[in-house]
Amino acid sequence: MTYATDDTTKKSVQKFQQFDADTQLGLLWFGYKDIKDQLQPANETSAQDTAEALFNQIQSLSKEEQLQAQRDIANRANNDISRAYSSLSSSGKLDLWLRLAQGMDKGTVIQVPSDYELPAETKDFVDTIKQLDFEQRIDFMRSAVVEMGAK
Repeated sequence: MTYATDDTTKKSVQKFQQFDADTQLGLLWFGYKDIKDQLQPANETSAQDTAEALFNQIQSLSKEEQLQAQRDIANRANNDISRAYSSLSSSGKLDLWLRLAQGMDKGTVIQVPSDYELPAETKDFVDTIKQLDFEQRIDFMRSAVVEMGAK
């Protein structure tokens, strides 16, 4: 299922899905940092509640396990956390990634190393995403994260 409504956003989602899990996680992190001041989450309460429950489960893990949980979701692993993620609504999935990013900001979730740089092959992709307007970026993010989780 995709929420991307224009060709540029649709192609960006397809390109995003070709990157490995760690690159996808890095892209989600830097994407969040780029638009976090504009975000005003207004998901339905049920989406927030289910996302919060899964976030709390991930947050309670060791830092290494937190990273593995995120990798498992991105890699569509067939395990409890990835299956729980798959059961979230699209709004819940987006809400979870927002919570994870906020947890990274606060230091309660494993952070991207300060010296981390995105791979060179992501440059054109990042340039394309930066040209999208805010709503297109949200559509891109929702489309990218809705495909994650156990299948």
